[in-house]
Amino acid sequence: MAPSVPRTRAAAALRMKQIALDNQDRTIRHLRAQLATERRGLAATKKELKETQVALEASHKVIAGLTEIGLSMSKKIEKMKVKKQLFKANHVECYQKFRARIHEAEDSMQAQHLLIEALVDEKDSLLQTIHDLQEAKNAPAPFDGDWEEEPEEEPEEIEDIPLGEGEIDDE
Repeated sequence: MAPSVPRTRAAAALRMKQIALDNQDRTIRHLRAQLATERRGLAATKKELKETQVALEASHKVIAGLTEIGLSMSKKIEKMKVKKQLFKANHVECYQKFRARIHEAEDSMQAQHLLIEALVDEKDSLLQTIHDLQEAKNAPAPFDGDWEEEPEEEPEEIEDIPLGEGEIDDE
């Protein structure tokens, strides 16, 4: 049996190597399956990352657009504030000019009123002087202070006389 022992050992060694190779083959297939699963997961993750990147870029564009709109609105608001201040200043200036004109008119009216009072006083004084002179001469007073106005005559209305049939109008 001596010759079979080396064969048996060689066969056992071959069998062991075959088992080891089968185990390695299964391990390699298992690792390849895991690698394929990981690659699919990585591809899905890569796709998600790409979609997220596209969404982020779109968000950045929207944010940039909104920021630009906001800046534009801020500029418009500032312009409106400046216009409002100018309008307010103009309004105040016009109001002051208007008040000055009112004061001028009031002063002018007051001066005219004082002038009228002085003229009325002077007229009364002149009338009194005339009255005193006429009394001194024993002449009748030309004015007695009561003025009578003649009533205005209203024009007479002319009646329209209807023309009868067959009458001739010579006008």
